[in-house]
Amino acid sequence: MSIPKSPHKILTLFGTRPEVIKLAPVIRELEGRPQIFRTINVASGQHAELFHPFVRLFDIRIDHNLEIMRENQTPNQVCARVLSEFEPILAQQEPDLLLVQGDTTTAMAGALTAFHRRIPVGHVEAGLRSGNVLSPYPEEMNRRLITRLATYHFAATEHNRETLLQEGIAADSIFVTGNPVVDSLNAILARKPRLPRIEEILSSTSGMKRIVLTTHRRESFGEIMEGNLRVLRRFVERHDGVALIFPVHLNPAVVEKAKSILSEHPRIHLTSPLGYEEFVFLLSQAWLIVSDSGGVQEEAPTLGKPLLILRENTERPEAIQSGVARLVGGDPLRLEEMLEEAIGDESWITKVGKTENPFGCGDSGKRICQILESLVTGPAWKGHGRTQTNAD
Repeated sequence: MSIPKSPHKILTLFGTRPEVIKLAPVIRELEGRPQIFRTINVASGQHAELFHPFVRLFDIRIDHNLEIMRENQTPNQVCARVLSEFEPILAQQEPDLLLVQGDTTTAMAGALTAFHRRIPVGHVEAGLRSGNVLSPYPEEMNRRLITRLATYHFAATEHNRETLLQEGIAADSIFVTGNPVVDSLNAILARKPRLPRIEEILSSTSGMKRIVLTTHRRESFGEIMEGNLRVLRRFVERHDGVALIFPVHLNPAVVEKAKSILSEHPRIHLTSPLGYEEFVFLLSQAWLIVSDSGGVQEEAPTLGKPLLILRENTERPEAIQSGVARLVGGDPLRLEEMLEEAIGDESWITKVGKTENPFGCGDSGKRICQILESLVTGPAWKGHGRTQTNAD
């Protein structure tokens, strides 16, 4: 097959909210270079109802939608549907490169499909590791598998790069770019839209120390989540100047516990899931964030807000090393101790916001695009790259 002429086709596959948030800056930069790139954007549909508002927010064009979402489907079923529905699109489009982000089943299955067709894969946010293949589940294994399938690795930090090198990934295929979540966060904060729902909550909690809570990971379900919620309620009850704001995830396991434990307290506010603009602005007004989310571990340093991580481990140690975050673990009593410590006069949280953001300065989308341009226009580019990949 002859080497294709410009513009080079970059096909981007995504199916969840975090993927949209972190790929939007890259897609925007690629589409700003039409003489070099032609973009093809494919949604898997892994997230259904909550996905499309983010696509509209970041003004992303969807060229194909696999519509794989089914009620109560397993990760294996998601994987199988992506494999079967995505291959015909790759066969039709024959892109020069597939771009995926993070550690979703969509990203892993997409990378495997591209590998089977000998299409190079670029992995945004490469090199994250928790050290436990079952936590977060199935994301930790997904990201490890994508690493073995990928041709180019766009690592957010030097620590991520070192992880990849230790796993035997070639140094010249790894690029440290920062994390494009910082780009998206900065863009959202610059818009300053009217947000009536958040303004109402902020007005009712004016002058209080606001704790913003998010918890939705599988590892948090059951006794751990129940214990954490009871600890947070007791903390609010003990301290008159504290308010808790909890955008409740739609998962029934989260909704049930939130309503049974946190309802009917004047300083505890349970809300339905927030739009990204609403959520970012709410985080920016927090005194303290308590969360088991991976993305929040990147957003907190960007906003300069202290964070307690409701997990046993983290694939983002940079947040802890920067002094922004602390790891709670799985014991609710430890959370109680750390909350009391945080409210003290000499608390560690008073120093947060004075350090450099370990996840970049907001130019990651541009840097990834520039790297891709240098790759596809360089003398070493082998057309579709179907004669050589890291996994061959």
